[in-house]
Amino acid sequence: MNQPVPSSADEPPAAAQVSRPADVLSRYRQAGRASADAASSPGFRVEGDVDPTANGAAFFDVDNTIMRGASLFHFAVGLARRHYFSGREILGFGIKQVKFVLSGSEDLEDMASATEAALSFVEGRSVAELSHLGEEVFDDTMVDKLIPGTLALAQGHLDAGQQVWLVTATPVELATVIARRLGLTGALGTVAEVRNGIYTGHLDGPPLHGLAKAEAVRAIAEREGLDLSQCSAYSDSSNDIPMLSIVGRPVAVNPDSTLLAHARSNDWQVRDFRRRQQVKRYALPAATGAGGLALGMAIGYLGSRTRRA
Repeated sequence: MNQPVPSSADEPPAAAQVSRPADVLSRYRQAGRASADAASSPGFRVEGDVDPTANGAAFFDVDNTIMRGASLFHFAVGLARRHYFSGREILGFGIKQVKFVLSGSEDLEDMASATEAALSFVEGRSVAELSHLGEEVFDDTMVDKLIPGTLALAQGHLDAGQQVWLVTATPVELATVIARRLGLTGALGTVAEVRNGIYTGHLDGPPLHGLAKAEAVRAIAEREGLDLSQCSAYSDSSNDIPMLSIVGRPVAVNPDSTLLAHARSNDWQVRDFRRRQQVKRYALPAATGAGGLALGMAIGYLGSRTRRA
């Protein structure tokens, strides 16, 4: 059976709990609140046909849940093919990203550092420009990576008059583009620092990963008057066990081996829409958001050079 739903004041669910200092937990909560703040800002919320009396909602991870592979990887490839950055820029931080991926670190500071290095290429660029490019890349390539089975699950919640949110470590601007194109309520994502509509190249708090996703869901649920025990959450990754554990209906979609074992031991529903060739093709790009960005840029840049040659 499902585990009891913790309140926002509780410690993180035991399913994914390790000993964490209070300041680290505070930073996860900071990331969650920052994401909820951004999602509630004008221009981010997608107004849809939602039943105002519905107190349940659905929260979907993106990478390998809604979309095959990593959304940030696909976006990076699209930017590289549009010559958005140079080979020198890729080389400058690509090596750092490879080291991060190979280390397999889940440390919050390491992840923040790697993500900031990956985001450094947008420093000085406008939010409007990146959002426009996100729409272009989504329509050009990402739409072909969507997973029909998961989209049908999301549509079922929309048909029931419920809010449907994406929850992802991908930058909130790109996540919002995806949500808008799919007709969803909105998106909770990693928040990059912006001043006067221009990216500074730094994060506004930690990346939205692991426990931070759970805190973001709690924060948006409080803002929207949602009952988490009446909500659903969907993900493929064991990193999202904290998010899955705080809702009444957790569903493992295309689960990794750790999540699959946890789902079975807790009587969670499991849905698998994968095909073997797709898993092999997208396994590496989906390894990590920051690493996927560097790898995507390298592949896109090299591909564009090959075509020119």
